[in-house]
Amino acid sequence: MEVPVGAYYGVQTQRALCNFPVSGHRARPEFIKAYILVKKAAALTNLKLGALDRERGNAIVSAADEVLSGLAGRYSDQFPVDVFQAGAGTSFNMNVNEVLANRALEILGRDRGDYGFLSPNDHVNKAQSTNDTFPTASCIAVIFAADRLLDVLASLSEAFRAKALEFSGIPKSGRTHLMDALPVTLGDEFGAYAAALVRASRRIEERRNNLLELPLGGTATGTGANTAPGYRELVISKLSGLCELPLRKASNSFEILQSRSQFAAFSGALRELALELIRIANDLRLLNAGPTSGISEIELPAVQPGSSMMPGKYNPVMAECLDMIGFQIIGNDTTVALAAQAGQLELNVMTPVITSNILMSVSLLTNYLPIFQNRCVEGIRAHEDSCRAYLELNPILVTFLVPRLGYLKAAEIAKEVLDKRIPVKEVLVMRGLLSKEEADELFKIENLL
Repeated sequence: MEVPVGAYYGVQTQRALCNFPVSGHRARPEFIKAYILVKKAAALTNLKLGALDRERGNAIVSAADEVLSGLAGRYSDQFPVDVFQAGAGTSFNMNVNEVLANRALEILGRDRGDYGFLSPNDHVNKAQSTNDTFPTASCIAVIFAADRLLDVLASLSEAFRAKALEFSGIPKSGRTHLMDALPVTLGDEFGAYAAALVRASRRIEERRNNLLELPLGGTATGTGANTAPGYRELVISKLSGLCELPLRKASNSFEILQSRSQFAAFSGALRELALELIRIANDLRLLNAGPTSGISEIELPAVQPGSSMMPGKYNPVMAECLDMIGFQIIGNDTTVALAAQAGQLELNVMTPVITSNILMSVSLLTNYLPIFQNRCVEGIRAHEDSCRAYLELNPILVTFLVPRLGYLKAAEIAKEVLDKRIPVKEVLVMRGLLSKEEADELFKIENLL
């Protein structure tokens, strides 16, 4: 096959471009970086064990370093394989092998394609298979991405916590079933949002840590075929140093090639986060609804005109965008779940679509949540007068009278409050059930809360 003159990739990559012109989406930079680190660790290990001669091994290591430093420049277009590709990711593995082999050949003063001297398969891919390198690179890429996401979530939860403190003195009606309920503060609601994000972050971190266990060294089926003695332990040690991560070899090298449960679990944690973010975004939209015909207890920042037809209208666009991102993440997780159960016998060949969907989900969150924090959460204003006005007319405040009057009598008073649209304490005084002083004391906001 013909390969473009300026390409560092070779015929295996070119075949993939012919076979899989599917989505136009290529591997994400963190995945390319992770894969090259795997190749560098393998070359260093083979050098140490004498399985690669110094000339070829050093050239591969130098090529890996050069490509890593040029991913945003010279080598940015050298990994064109579509994320939808041959099962297990063989096309992408060969793409990396070819780029490193051809650059290593140039470093040695030889022509690209001189594979009789330095081969993508025999040298760059030595002691490796797609079956152990692709999921290894996937683990590392997801860990890299997860660490950035965890930082973003920590900042967002802190922003909600700051709002909780700011709104801590604003009492309001609680709502259950979207109906009036016992009072809370606006700060209580925002503090709960912060706590939900912290809990979701802990789940992501826990499942991120499960990805530190790697299949590298198992080669094609978990047996470690064609590796030198001591290779598996040493290559993971080398890779740990390169990634600055406490990586470890698989406790069962056969299970980790068959199963993608750790990826499914991580994707599940992203789904759980998405569900919380959707819920929070929808709460913000409800509390913002109005300004004259809705709840309107808070005001979200007006970041852009909301209508091409209705002047002066603005919409909760930042929360709406967060909803759409959440829906996409749930869809991505469904894809991951289906791919995880599609493994057969010694290998799950669906890892490319698993990796692509997880990295997409993390990228959507990492890109958008800082903007959502800055352009929505940090600018939320409370409508304190609305909160207090709703609370004063809340008939469910009669709940505090149940120990004194009983449930049925309190329910009768609640109906009168609702019919007459006057505060509970006024009805109690009118009926002679409490003196004004007793009513004022009982219905002090701090007592109710």
